[in-house]
Amino acid sequence: MTTPVAIQFDAFDPETLAGVTGRLVLLCGTEIKGTAAKKLARLMKGQLERAVSSEAYAKLKGGEALEIRFPTGLACDVLQLVKLEPKADVATARRAGATIGAALDQRPTTVIAVGVQRAAEVSFGLALRAYKFTERKSTEAAEAGAVRVLVTEPEAVAAQAAPFAAVTEGVFFTRDLVSEPANILTTNDFAARLAAMQELGLEVEILEEEELRALGMHTLLAVGMGSESPSKVVIMTWKGRGEGAPLALVGKGVCFDSGGISLKPGAGMEEMTMDMGGAAVVSGVMRALALRKSPSHVVGIVGLVENMPSGRAQRPGDIVTSMKGTTIEVTNTDAEGRLVLADVLWYTQQRFKPSGIIDLATLTGAVMVALGMDNTGVFSNNDAFCDEFMAAAKAEQEPAWRLPLDEKLDATLKSDLADIRNSTGSRYGGAGIAACFLQRFIEPEMPWIHLDIAGTTLTKTGTDYSGKGATGWGVRAINRLIAAREG
Repeated sequence: MTTPVAIQFDAFDPETLAGVTGRLVLLCGTEIKGTAAKKLARLMKGQLERAVSSEAYAKLKGGEALEIRFPTGLACDVLQLVKLEPKADVATARRAGATIGAALDQRPTTVIAVGVQRAAEVSFGLALRAYKFTERKSTEAAEAGAVRVLVTEPEAVAAQAAPFAAVTEGVFFTRDLVSEPANILTTNDFAARLAAMQELGLEVEILEEEELRALGMHTLLAVGMGSESPSKVVIMTWKGRGEGAPLALVGKGVCFDSGGISLKPGAGMEEMTMDMGGAAVVSGVMRALALRKSPSHVVGIVGLVENMPSGRAQRPGDIVTSMKGTTIEVTNTDAEGRLVLADVLWYTQQRFKPSGIIDLATLTGAVMVALGMDNTGVFSNNDAFCDEFMAAAKAEQEPAWRLPLDEKLDATLKSDLADIRNSTGSRYGGAGIAACFLQRFIEPEMPWIHLDIAGTTLTKTGTDYSGKGATGWGVRAINRLIAAREG
């Protein structure tokens, strides 16, 4: 997997500043204060004061930067001046780090963070934003140079940053999975990558098609009938202290979605390699929990399939029976994610009796129509559970917006031939209809959150913490929710 940039925390020595090579970064407020800034000011003979007092610097928001090329009196090629007050809040500190991470190149980078209270948060933002997926490049991409962060108490800051490093690796694991093409990330390959996490202490179990058939997971199996890749369910368990019912995370893992017989338009179909984004987030969270040795008891369950057209593929008009026993008329084979999740959600409840369930899926284009590309759609049957998640998402700056579970939308699922149908064909309320479909497979008293991440799994323009491509949205928020419960 993509390795996060190496970050080392060192003690600040003012006598070495003049000789620092590569990129030098100064975290500085609106005034030149502190030993480090004053030392640089003396070395630069007025150039730093001019920059800090400039109109360009005054217009910067917290966490933004300007650069000084070949600064006077210094050996570095670039001095990046990042606007950050010593007591800046978490969000601003992380944005400052992301600004640094976005500008990294092959040269070594030294960050002067003396006096900054949230230097560990700066390092977290830096690592997240420095991600680049280069695994499929034929020419070797230049790796970012090593990063040193200079602080007063390096051991203390390193200890604060350790949990962030675990979460960063979880985010990178998710981004790598989403970024891989479908000819490489087949259902077999996906399952193998998850099985490899047993080395981290996760328990990993893979259910093959014969076992899924015996369990009655006919809706999940129907989605993959047209593909040469076998359908699978992978169960990852992190026992932590192993006390009480686990929190369950469930992910849609459609490794490629052609739409099946209800074939998608050709334009943009290449992006359907990301239709396993929900499973990728679940996998990234489980990796982060294992790496940070979480005391929590969590199970992550993903349904891995490929939705392809062929002589064996399910057809519009087919009727399939779910593990729950509910019969479903398939009116659109491109509404396949809900069929996968229906069986996995029911299986999760019957086997694990969880304390609550969060499912994630790149489920509907309708959620993008409703919320755009920056917010995940949130549906829940439990206000307290949902409020807990929304607070975590806000704290992690992962935008989300709650949408209603409407009984009138649920009524549209009625089928003349089966218990329900998988698609209504309506242009209105599509994300809510899909959520109501899933709720049919949630037991009445089970706290449940459905996250439609169709718009937030990929970005074409970049976000504060990711460049163009896979975002890893959800890993940080769900990890925070779990960590908050740990006290």
